[in-house]
Amino acid sequence: MTSIALITGANKGIGYEIARGLGTAGYTVLLGARDTERGTAAAAALAADGLDVRYVQLDVTDPATVAAAAKHIDNEYAHLDVLVNNAGIARADGDERAMDPAAWAPSGQSVDSIRAVFEVNVFGLVTVTNAMLPLIRKAETGRIVNVASEVGSFGLSLDQSSPYWSLVSIGYPVSKTAVNMITVQYAKELWDTPIKVNSVCPGYTATDLNGKAGFKTPEDGARVAVRLAQIGADGPTAQFFNEDGPLPW
Repeated sequence: MTSIALITGANKGIGYEIARGLGTAGYTVLLGARDTERGTAAAAALAADGLDVRYVQLDVTDPATVAAAAKHIDNEYAHLDVLVNNAGIARADGDERAMDPAAWAPSGQSVDSIRAVFEVNVFGLVTVTNAMLPLIRKAETGRIVNVASEVGSFGLSLDQSSPYWSLVSIGYPVSKTAVNMITVQYAKELWDTPIKVNSVCPGYTATDLNGKAGFKTPEDGARVAVRLAQIGADGPTAQFFNEDGPLPW
């Protein structure tokens, strides 16, 4: 039976490289993206490299597109082996202040900007996971990988020797903390099943999310998600990893 993987937010950056990595590993990859033109072009580029990658229209904030994607996957493949919840955004108040620390500080962020981040990073993740879980349950060994971040770690955020000590914000870091707890709760629900649920941190990767400021390449950032998507039956669940190993919650 062909192994099927769905990656959200996969038309560029880390998601695109996760699609490449799983395609190279032999999966049929469903490249989820909200923009049809960009998603189709991204899937075509990977297919031109000989990979079995196909575009699926999916906006994590639009339950109708999520439901349509789940129906399409059910009709075409009848199961889903891997779900990588990669789609995510970061937002400050006002593009002109995007690099101003005051725009990211808790007292400088509006509830609207925080809500916009949670709609994608948290509620979108839950919407997709709940829609796809019946298909994952039909797989022999389902895997769910949630892309989180070290900035959502309580341990690292409170470590004054950590580079994350200087980050003081609500929207993005707190959304990623929520992603980690969501990971734990799904893992507990699925504890006595073959399905494994884990969080991963790509690291500070050069993507549009940070204006290409990261020091890692998208290919580097994708590596940990590609690995966790393929763990065996004796692999971990309810854990948080970067490329070097487990991270503190």
